[in-house]
Amino acid sequence: ELEAVFIENEAVAESAVIGVKHELKGQGLMAFVILKSAAAKTINEETLAKTLNGMVDTKIGKFARPERIVFVPDLPKTRSGKIMRRLLRDISEGRELGNVSTLADPAVVESIRNKFNNK
Repeated sequence: ELEAVFIENEAVAESAVIGVKHELKGQGLMAFVILKSAAAKTINEETLAKTLNGMVDTKIGKFARPERIVFVPDLPKTRSGKIMRRLLRDISEGRELGNVSTLADPAVVESIRNKFNNK
């Protein structure tokens, strides 16, 4: 549902939402968002994150708001185009990536890791 809300924003090209460990709630949400190329050059990510959270609050509810929104250049996908959410969880939890043999573009993982770690 969150991914459908995010894509309604004209600046968002694609997104993936994963479950992550949360100290108080047990489980929280984290979103990885790709911006459309024109928006990526001009938009303030902090402002857009607030806008996206506001959209989630209105359309789903505050309980569904992600703990963090990370703007990334691309998502890790298999050669057939399926998003490898397992890799996003591994990156968010600082774990080794394990098997990446089906990954279409291995360089994507490093760019996501850099964006994630630079907060």
